[in-house]
Amino acid sequence: MSDSTPLAGAAAPGPGPGFADFGRLAHQYIDGRWRTGTGSWDIIDFNPFNGEKLAAITVATVSEVDEAYRAAERAQKPWAAAGPHARRTVLEKALRLTEEHTGEIVAAMCEEQGAIRSKARHEVELACEFLREAIRLTVRPEGVIVPASQRSRENRVYRLPAGVIGVISPFNFPFLVALKTVAPALALGNAVVVKPNQNTPVVGGGLIARIFEEAGLPAGLLNIVVTDIAEIGDALIAHPVPRVISFSGSDRVGRHVGAVAASHLKRTVLELSGNSALVVLADADLDYAVDAAVFSRFVYQGQVCMAANRILVDRAVEAEFTERFTARVRALRTGDPREPETDLGPVISDFQADALSAMVDRALAEGATALVRGRTLGNLVEPTVLSGLPADSPLLHQEIFGPVVLLVPFDGDEEAVRIANDTPYGLSGAVHTADAERGVNFAHRVETGMFHVNDSTVQDDPQVAFGGEKASGFSRLNGEATVEAFTTQKWISVQHGRTDFPF
Repeated sequence: MSDSTPLAGAAAPGPGPGFADFGRLAHQYIDGRWRTGTGSWDIIDFNPFNGEKLAAITVATVSEVDEAYRAAERAQKPWAAAGPHARRTVLEKALRLTEEHTGEIVAAMCEEQGAIRSKARHEVELACEFLREAIRLTVRPEGVIVPASQRSRENRVYRLPAGVIGVISPFNFPFLVALKTVAPALALGNAVVVKPNQNTPVVGGGLIARIFEEAGLPAGLLNIVVTDIAEIGDALIAHPVPRVISFSGSDRVGRHVGAVAASHLKRTVLELSGNSALVVLADADLDYAVDAAVFSRFVYQGQVCMAANRILVDRAVEAEFTERFTARVRALRTGDPREPETDLGPVISDFQADALSAMVDRALAEGATALVRGRTLGNLVEPTVLSGLPADSPLLHQEIFGPVVLLVPFDGDEEAVRIANDTPYGLSGAVHTADAERGVNFAHRVETGMFHVNDSTVQDDPQVAFGGEKASGFSRLNGEATVEAFTTQKWISVQHGRTDFPF
């Protein structure tokens, strides 16, 4: 055991004011105890809009990662044996707590993520839907009897929990992504260790722990370790206990996670970068397509893996669409995410703001035209619309994690498909057309894990497989895909007669 000390009283306070309080939740949560890490440095949790210090969290060490995994390992088998109805009761309480404290959770998101209120509320509401699906998952896994080659043999195939799941979550949808992984993993009889993104350690970590603690989840089944690779290296991935590693983030980091996990023969769920295209065909409803394009690109300041980096427009309607789209973009209001009139809050850090500005400068130097050129004021990055990029511009092929969008004209469906596929990524996309079946035919030819006809590129549904192709990831989550990801199958045969052995 390490010499970390539990906080006074060991348990968090009961429900009521301060449920999402940063001072209370900005700690490690290991084996049912709120603790201070024993690392030699702190992660500082800042409000990205005004730079206010929200909390300081002393990082967890390799020793504490080990403690978290060992606690999960001890707790998992009794949890699996408790049965689906006991697990369902805890998840139902977690759902009620999330619903009851939605206002506080939304406020915390605005502070820590820089999310505007409508985005934050949508994230909480969608998280509740995933909790409802997790409640259903408790009783969903079924065993089967498979026909055998011998009449006297019975083949039983059982679906069992994978064991312990390691989760590395992102900053952009920290509450949702953590819950859509943690809740079904627990529902299926697993235990979980979560490392939240260091930009959102409370909303993506401590708050999740608080909800499940108050819901009555036994100690050790959910552990939160707030730390960084600079402190623990690959310990979270390489540790011998977890059998599945679920990672959401960039493809650069995801490749490393996948390689380390594979070297230790672990399964991975990798939800990685995107470079989605929203395609506007000549017969599209342009006003509606503009609405979808604005949302698809600028939701949460464009810091979404499914966001439409590229808006592809048929030349027949290019001028009309561009006029309407740029007018809408110019009207977007960037500012304090807590204010109801704000459309875009801050990007997550000054590093990201500077990188976006440099990206736009490079594009303009390559010959692009800025139809709308937003200013950068601290972490507030106003929207930018670029057109006329050279076909070999790197910007057309990479993920843009911010409020910068590229308009690209095309001639006919075939060219649109070619351009949409001209990227190493394949996460999401959308097409707008008056003919839904034409849209479906178009969708079949685009190399993505998800594609939407007459809607936005940013979609998630608890019952539909979520994930990408190419460099956008590996494996799927949601619904039956989650069952596949977080369980394993075991074959037990029963011989009801005598086997005639060949020797």
